[in-house]
This record gives sequence, C-alpha cells and structure tokens, in this order.
Amino acid sequence: MAARVDHLVTSGTFSLDGGTWEVDNNVWIVGDDAEAVVIDAAHDADAIEAAVGGRRLVAIVSTHGHDDHIDAAPALADRTGAPVLLHPDDLMLWKQRHPDRDPDGTLADGQAVTVAGTALTVLHTPGHSPGAVCLHAPDLGTVFSGDTLFSGGPGATGRSFSDFPTIITSIRERLLTLPADTVVRTGHGDSTTIGAEAPHLDEWIARGH
Repeated sequence: MAARVDHLVTSGTFSLDGGTWEVDNNVWIVGDDAEAVVIDAAHDADAIEAAVGGRRLVAIVSTHGHDDHIDAAPALADRTGAPVLLHPDDLMLWKQRHPDRDPDGTLADGQAVTVAGTALTVLHTPGHSPGAVCLHAPDLGTVFSGDTLFSGGPGATGRSFSDFPTIITSIRERLLTLPADTVVRTGHGDSTTIGAEAPHLDEWIARGH
C-alpha cells in the first residue's frame, strides 16, 4: 500500500520577539497503515497521537523552530518513542520553547526521511528562519513547505532570524524548480501548487513580503 497524506489542524499560539498571536497550524501525517511520519507537531499532542492511531511513528520532523510548530513535539516523542528532527540552524529558536531538552536528531539538505517506502527529501530553505526546511515527496507529487511558501506568497520575514532576500532565493531556487503540478502543503492555511504560485514571484519581490 502506498503512503498517504493525512491532515490535521491544531490551534494555539505563536510567540516571538515579545508578542503572542493566536494561530491555526497544519499538521501533516505521511504513511500507511503500519507506520507514519509527523510533520510539525503543533499545539496538541493528544490530537496528533490520535490521528497517528497506533501506527509506529518513524519520526517527528520539524520544518523550523518557531514554537507553534514544535510546542507539542517533546510530548509526542515521549509517548511514541519517535525522534524529533530539526535543522541545527534553528536550535536557538527551539531552545526558546524547550530550554531543557534538545531535538533528538538533525536535518540536513538532501537527507531522506523514508516512511512506507516513500522518501521525503529535505530541502534547506532558509529565510523564514535560518534552519527552515521543506520536504519534497516526488512519489506523492507534493512538497511540505512549512512556513516558506504559502498560497499567495512567501512566509513572513519581519521578525528575528528571518530575511526576505534569503526566502526569495530559497523559493526561486529550491521550490519553483519543482514540477508545476506539485501540491504545496503549507504550515498554515490552504494548499496550493507550484504552478499557481510561480508566476507571482516578481510581484512578491516588488511588494517586499
């Protein structure tokens, strides 16, 4: 049986630079009936564990270190034994939320996380944060973009550790080069496709966000 993508929306807060905002996050679960990978353990370990549904959890992959994407990761790891993986360039963000615990492993550009015979290839896409990554699953025709690319433009770059020119380079070189029919499954909000977003790159550059 081929891997499938399950989707859960959880709600909580995002805090950085002294501010806190209410947010809804997409949690993506990739796998088959036997095993799964969770992409971004956001807010609600109970709900995520229920969605995994007793399958063996291979890994908890964090697309970046902002607290709304990692707040439930340690609790989910403790319950399932799955390692939490994060790009090391975002460790300082992780430590703001979990000062007494480290991630269990690192992510690197080109690394493959395999579940149910399906490879999720790590694309290092800095800009929203230094260690932001996307996960490309060509077998599933999709990329999990975290907060790097959304329907309508790049992720936010107005806060600490973010940079607009860097995220534009990441999107141009790492994401818009994927097949046009690739489904972009985002960290928040609606999915889109590479083909729907690619024509608007110059508009985003002109508006500066």
